[in-house]
Amino acid sequence: MLLKLAILVSLLISLAAGDEYPGFIYNGFKSANLVLDGIARFTANGLLQLTNETKILNGHAFYPEPIPFKNYSNGRAFSFSTTFVFAIHPVYPTLAGHGMAFVIAPTRGLPGARPSQYLGLFNESNNGNASNHVFAVELDTVLSGEFFDINDNHVGIDVNGLHSEISAPAGYYDDQTGDFKNLTLISNQRMQVWVDYNGEEKQINVSLAPFKSGKPITPLLSLSHDLSSVFKTAMFVGFSSSPGSMLTSHYVLGWSFKINGRAQEFLLSQLPKLPRIVPKERSMLLAVGLPLISISLMLAAVAGVVHLIKRKRKFAEVLEDWELEYGPQRFKYKDLYFATKGFRETELLGSGGFGRVYRGVLHNSKLEIAVKRISHESRQGMREFVAEIVSIGHLRHRNLVQLLGYCRRKGELLLVYDYMPNGSLDRYLYDQSTVTLNWRQRFQVIKGVALGLFYLHEGWEKVVIHRDVKASNVLLDGEFNGRLGDFGLARLYDHGTDPQTTHVVGTLGYLAPEHARTGKATRSSDVFAFGAFLLEVACGRRPIEPQSPTEETEILVECVFGFWSEGKIIEARDQKLGTDYVAEELELVLKLGLMCSHSEPAARPSMRQVVQYLEKDAPSPELSALEISDSRLRFAHSEGFDEFVGSFPSLMGITPSTSIADSILSGGR
Repeated sequence: MLLKLAILVSLLISLAAGDEYPGFIYNGFKSANLVLDGIARFTANGLLQLTNETKILNGHAFYPEPIPFKNYSNGRAFSFSTTFVFAIHPVYPTLAGHGMAFVIAPTRGLPGARPSQYLGLFNESNNGNASNHVFAVELDTVLSGEFFDINDNHVGIDVNGLHSEISAPAGYYDDQTGDFKNLTLISNQRMQVWVDYNGEEKQINVSLAPFKSGKPITPLLSLSHDLSSVFKTAMFVGFSSSPGSMLTSHYVLGWSFKINGRAQEFLLSQLPKLPRIVPKERSMLLAVGLPLISISLMLAAVAGVVHLIKRKRKFAEVLEDWELEYGPQRFKYKDLYFATKGFRETELLGSGGFGRVYRGVLHNSKLEIAVKRISHESRQGMREFVAEIVSIGHLRHRNLVQLLGYCRRKGELLLVYDYMPNGSLDRYLYDQSTVTLNWRQRFQVIKGVALGLFYLHEGWEKVVIHRDVKASNVLLDGEFNGRLGDFGLARLYDHGTDPQTTHVVGTLGYLAPEHARTGKATRSSDVFAFGAFLLEVACGRRPIEPQSPTEETEILVECVFGFWSEGKIIEARDQKLGTDYVAEELELVLKLGLMCSHSEPAARPSMRQVVQYLEKDAPSPELSALEISDSRLRFAHSEGFDEFVGSFPSLMGITPSTSIADSILSGGR
């Protein structure tokens, strides 16, 4: 501590005396004196490798000495300039980890930082705290999930947390035409980043460009923000990265930094080369060695060939020309077979009419996966289903269960998902008498699912209607974050167009009345299902609870509406919560549940508005202002609910006790 203080005092005295401001440049890292932790390392040819393709751990690299970032006399932040060349190489060409970031922090290394979505910078308890004193520029290859941060493959400016102050898709503005040109961060191509802060104008500019293209005239990001309150007098500069579940190598080839001046340019020819991706060579055994072996070995070879033929038949797959376009998203059946230990019963996670789900670990990457096996005999139906499911596989958001790919073998379809260690949400609401979720965890899940659904409705290139939002389709990751999954019923259509009439699909209790009448699934019908989900999580009860033949069916929205009309809506809560809840948040969730459950689609909020309410970016809603009446909200009786329940099985072609998802591959789409 005394040594650090002495260094800092020496630096400040030097600056006061008019000495040169601190700066450095690394044209490669063969003789670099950076401090590394986690899995960061220097390669033999001088690359800084922050993470690799074998472990889900953080990687940090920091300049070893503290750097003065503020004028000690007036407390203003100094200007600074930095540039670096990087490359990102994922195991799977279209699926990457969470990304990397340039960091300015008060400590060398970030104690308590978590991997995955926290980029090795923060954790669930300190993310967003002003006491962090952290500035970062993130190169994010996975959806970060903030309200306005919904672009995949993006660059963001972060202050004290991963809710980016500003972000944009990765790319640059052409100096000649002014056109925006996209860049793919996970392309394994070298790219250069420039980060500049003007302390006088309090302006942050970030630029990105292909390697050797030079700094664009127009920055990618430009933000007015005074960093004086963020920086301490002395700070450390460096890089942080986290691969997440999709193991990825993050490389830095060169780095230049300067306080109160322009970062020195690289000698680009001196920067180290990236490792070559060399395909495995084909064995020459059969081509050269087989003719030379002895008769005895030939007999053994024949026996081996017979064994291989049997093995090949066992793992035979069907691959047609139309599937080639899906490329790396198709898994080999053999890999999935061994990952799940031959689909052993001990690896079974769950089963239903839709299929059986198994836990697995891929041999090469050690990635934990969930594999869903579905039987289907229709060749054309299979093609359409695979085409749509692979399209949905391009969705990238931290609150959606990631579809990693698929496999097709004979009449069987296998879907490969991220493994969610804590299973589905409904287990914690209904199936366990001793283990439940507290209110903080439930509210976190609600916000996560809202962000995921908002992304489906407005944040992707197409509108995605989920059509089956419910607690059993919300899975919990290792940190009990909610992720919306099971896109088997989802439909896609272009922004600005109307969805077409289709079969009535969904689950009774979450199905909007207009969807049942018209067959059209819309964003508003998803909002209705989300309203049922809100009440389900807050009350610990299913939307519809059938009673005995002599008793009336209990409808959760009616129950909650009754409590609200009596001025005691909080009493509708799940009694397992006890007194450990935030009344303001609980009341907000219950009110939103009623608003989203309105029988009139136009009276329901959009998911954008829902997120604003949950993030407290808008005043808490007042139900009275919406003129919600008993006869309009409680659509069950005014809309012919009893007749609808009675006709529901015949509409769907299934029994009342069967999930609607069970019929998807037999005509439900």
